[in-house]
Amino acid sequence: MPLYKTNQLKVYNSLSGKKEDFTPIHEGNIGMYVCGPTVYSNVHLGNVRTFMSFDMIYRYLTHLGYKVRYVRNITDVGHIVDDVDDGEDKIAKKARLEQLEPMEIVQRYTVDFHDILNKLNFLPPSIEPTATGHIIEQIEIVKKIIANGLAYESNGSVYFDVVKYNETKHYGVLSGRNIEEMLTNTRDTDGQSDKKNPQDFALWKKAEPEHIMRWPSPWSDGFPGWHLECTAMSTKYLGQHFDIHGGGMDLKFPHHECEIAQNEACTGNTPVNYWLHTNMLTLNGKKMSKSTGNNILPGEIFTGESPFLSKAFSANVARFFMMQAHYSSILDFSDDAIVAAEKGYNRLMDAMDGIGEIVPGNTSTIDIAKWKQSCYDAMNDDFNSPIFVAQLFEGVKFINLLKIGTETLTAADLESFSKTMHVFLFDVMGLKDEKAVADNNDKLEGLVNMLIGMRNEARANKDFAMSDQIRDQLTALGINLKDGKEGTTFTY
Repeated sequence: MPLYKTNQLKVYNSLSGKKEDFTPIHEGNIGMYVCGPTVYSNVHLGNVRTFMSFDMIYRYLTHLGYKVRYVRNITDVGHIVDDVDDGEDKIAKKARLEQLEPMEIVQRYTVDFHDILNKLNFLPPSIEPTATGHIIEQIEIVKKIIANGLAYESNGSVYFDVVKYNETKHYGVLSGRNIEEMLTNTRDTDGQSDKKNPQDFALWKKAEPEHIMRWPSPWSDGFPGWHLECTAMSTKYLGQHFDIHGGGMDLKFPHHECEIAQNEACTGNTPVNYWLHTNMLTLNGKKMSKSTGNNILPGEIFTGESPFLSKAFSANVARFFMMQAHYSSILDFSDDAIVAAEKGYNRLMDAMDGIGEIVPGNTSTIDIAKWKQSCYDAMNDDFNSPIFVAQLFEGVKFINLLKIGTETLTAADLESFSKTMHVFLFDVMGLKDEKAVADNNDKLEGLVNMLIGMRNEARANKDFAMSDQIRDQLTALGINLKDGKEGTTFTY
């Protein structure tokens, strides 16, 4: 029987503003969409925190036995600077500054994004679609919204008619905003003359002559509005009505609000049952900002090359640091905080290394079932990772008491406890035991050196066929040999 049948999950739904029992549309199956990065710069540490929160959520849902289709997009069209409908596309701007093609910028920073997430042991999403790969779908949605009378063309651009939509729906249902107040508080700005109302947002923008990224459409050669891509990709892969939509709290308005409006204007359906939003990551108590210099990149944590850090920290420590706060709470990054996280991570790993030393007893003096349920209770309560971590440290205390014989577990209970700790730490939290990884690397290095010795012996015996076979098979495994004056060395 899958675990989700005995674990009632509650999630905080931004749409209702309260915790709700989680019930998927189709039993045993979950569709989850998370807004991915706009790939015009190195991935921001705050964004990493959002993606890590949903990686943990994805891991836990999978652990409960759900079949999860997790879709996380790549924005490679580039939306307009400052997220308004006029100005310069972020990717095009970076391409101009660096004198590169826009797709070179996209490729460079998509690779960086994946590299950082791989270091942090993220599971890949089920589908990672790109905005440029779904231009046709976006154009078709615009056509439907126009046909439904909720969008209009103006000088080659198409805008969503927020006021007309609000006559029968509520624009502001997610963010709690009132359109009348928004209209009253909006000042006229340059570049909005094509709109009927200041709150109307672009579904399609006519490209200026200098705009490189452009596609043909019924209205003009242009490019889609920022909000449109997520509507197109989420509904294509998850259907018009799906379970979970996630993203950073900063996307609640206008991005997610516009997504809801687009979906309802196109299909008549409320698209998502549960909206989940992560909170921001601050640095030394202040908002992260490149312009003020109060900023740190994920890669700088791994190298220690930052004025904010006393040394380098492993990706596992960085991951564990982020797990210690609830996804909806503000998390402050500092040198002291990550040093403390490193100590906690080491305590957990040391305990796991020592669990094999425990000798089973005839009786169990610890209620493992009760402790295990407390771990599930924490995660079932809106993925409460700080309480979950606290329960894992309770498990560390058990391990220490069991090692000195103060407490005992039967062989069956000890096996259950060990397996549960392993699953929670490595499968649900996504941590790795760095000592075990290092041990495996040492063993691999020893094995490769042994094969190099066998190859050298074959060469000395003029058995070049064997020598070449060893070299070629190592190359096929991604291990390259290099012969030099000092002997043979290898690289991965």
